[in-house]
Amino acid sequence: MTAVSDTPTTTTAEQPPVVEPPVEPPVGPPDKPPVIAEDRPRELGGWDTDMTMSLWGSLVGSLALVWVLYEKVLAFSGSLGFVVCWYVAFLLMYAGVTKLGNPWVVVKDRLSGAVVTGAALVVALALLSTLIYTFWQGFPALVHPNFYVEDMAGVRPTAPLSEGGVWMAIVGSFIEVFIAALFALPLGIGTAVFLTEVGGRGSMFVRTVVEAMTALPDILAGLFIYVTLIVGLGFPKSGFAAGMALFVMMLPIIARSAEVQLRIVPGGLREAGLALGASQWRMVRKVVLPTAKAGLATALILGVARAVGETAPVLITSGASTFTNYNPFRDPMNSLPLFTFSAVRSGETLFITRGFGAASILLALVLLLFVVIRFLARDRGTRR
Repeated sequence: MTAVSDTPTTTTAEQPPVVEPPVEPPVGPPDKPPVIAEDRPRELGGWDTDMTMSLWGSLVGSLALVWVLYEKVLAFSGSLGFVVCWYVAFLLMYAGVTKLGNPWVVVKDRLSGAVVTGAALVVALALLSTLIYTFWQGFPALVHPNFYVEDMAGVRPTAPLSEGGVWMAIVGSFIEVFIAALFALPLGIGTAVFLTEVGGRGSMFVRTVVEAMTALPDILAGLFIYVTLIVGLGFPKSGFAAGMALFVMMLPIIARSAEVQLRIVPGGLREAGLALGASQWRMVRKVVLPTAKAGLATALILGVARAVGETAPVLITSGASTFTNYNPFRDPMNSLPLFTFSAVRSGETLFITRGFGAASILLALVLLLFVVIRFLARDRGTRR
């Protein structure tokens, strides 16, 4: 007899296979290959947390280290030596701290930036200290209105600051610089046009002479005019002779600056002018010079800034005076640099203060000229 199991038998139905929908290719450009971290370009510039903390930590740490070694251990003295040692220690510490978490290229980049920034700060501090000291010493004279509108005729060097002024020096500087610019501007631009547009065999000789005159000492320019005009041709010592000496100083500055400005005029403008049938000189007059007029004005202002501060040529060719002279062809004519030189070396306290006041006016005039240069350069860059 066969035993029948009481356990019921369950029959499982077969599951149908799961059919996945087809994957469509993505629409659009293919994905870019992944960028390997080592090939990713390093961002230059900017301030991150690592650079900020490294910079300030190195500044404070080097200051503390140098103070302990310079003042306490080695017992040195002197603020200049302290600043130099602090700067050297800062560079070494900054390079070491940066190397802890960055490659050598970052260390070199940051160290170069620190060196360049330090040099710029030295120049800025030197200029700022000169301006502050000059204006501070001349401030007692600058607050008096008579200082700008009166001269020193009949005024003693020991007279109070409420008497006399530097009007004769202001007038003399303007007349002498005007005479110099009247001759230097056309000759300088003409020399630049010859070097850039004409050329030829003589251009190298002219360029060499202009470059040599750029480094000409100012006292030699004064001696040249003294021997040529005053001794040789019999001209009296006057503002005209002083203006001609300043002209010798201005000419190479204007010629070199104007040559640079003419060379950056696009050559396509020259070719277009010649293609329209214009002659070379008409093209220069109508195309090249108007295009470079802002740069030529900058060249003129640079030459004026060089000439307005000269003392030796005026002293040799004109001489100092205490009265106002409006005639440049007779009698001595003073200037701001010459008045400053005479006042500071006089030894009188009040006269020295007047000299610093005249130097302050001269500094303000030169700074104004360079501000005009910046505006002209910016205006030219905007139009381009």
